[in-house]
Amino acid sequence: MTDILTTAANGLGQITLNRPAALHALNKPMCAAMIDALVAWRDDASVHAILLDHAPGTRGFCAGGDIRMIAESGAGDGREARAFFFTEYRLNHLLFHYPKPIVALIDGVTMGGGVGISMPARFRIATENTTYAMPETGIGLFPDVGGGWYLPRKAGEIGMWLALTGARLKAADCLIAGIATHYMPTEILAAARAQIAGAAQTHDATRALESGLEALSESAGRPKELTSENIERINRIFARESVEAIFAALEADGSDWANAQLATLQTKSPQALKVSFRQMREGAAMASFEDEIRSEYRIASRVSSLHDFQEGVRALIVDKDNKPAWNPATLAAVTDAALDQIFAPLPADEEWAPL
Repeated sequence: MTDILTTAANGLGQITLNRPAALHALNKPMCAAMIDALVAWRDDASVHAILLDHAPGTRGFCAGGDIRMIAESGAGDGREARAFFFTEYRLNHLLFHYPKPIVALIDGVTMGGGVGISMPARFRIATENTTYAMPETGIGLFPDVGGGWYLPRKAGEIGMWLALTGARLKAADCLIAGIATHYMPTEILAAARAQIAGAAQTHDATRALESGLEALSESAGRPKELTSENIERINRIFARESVEAIFAALEADGSDWANAQLATLQTKSPQALKVSFRQMREGAAMASFEDEIRSEYRIASRVSSLHDFQEGVRALIVDKDNKPAWNPATLAAVTDAALDQIFAPLPADEEWAPL
């Protein structure tokens, strides 16, 4: 079975993720196949728009990347893991700068790598099945695939909160956070696909998509996480100057919401929390998406071989005992020197570069 299906007809290039047993999680060949299709269509005057979706019958749009492979490689020489990140990040960068409008149907689980391929899309359609998250701190990683660019640029401190807690959002929250641009129940996705196909046949596909999708878009209802009260707390508490200060502010707040966030954060890798905090703050000041991706490749090349990622994958994915033994075990034990080493430039011949 082919993990990526690509077609181009009547102005529309379509990429369908087709790895249902893994909830369409990305591997290197899938990323390479997507790059090949997008590069071919980029200068093809007969292709006016791109549709990114997943094969029907599964509850995932894209659940992330090939975590087990990355962990197994990271436990050795790390070469295969680095090759995956290098290719995946090239795909992310290609999508970010793509000259033609992209529509992503994020109908289902959209995490990690799935976020990386959908966030660059101009149109991101959520459904009642959508569940968004960047849950990397729970396995000793960090929100990569451009997370350091997108998350700090969300309103207030929503991005920092998402990065550290790995909070899961449904459609209404995705709209508030700017993760989705439209909401449509699955019962009208056939109409949406027809509208997208029609728009792709016009000379101004972007304008046709804007008007057509807006006409189909519906209310997603009330948010569960991003209520006005919770947003106020997020903006106040997650703006602090360190992870330790965020912990202290949550403790001082004392509300049920704050206690729940604190309990969640206490299960995460201290190292991953500090890496992600620094990534968010530095990412907010990055001059370009390319600079951010280059930094993320440096981080990914290193943390994928460190203890916490190996232990996080063991505890949450392999053994599933949900009892990771983090090392360092406390925030205080994660030193600035250790972080500096993780973020440092790579040798010139090992640095990431776009296509």
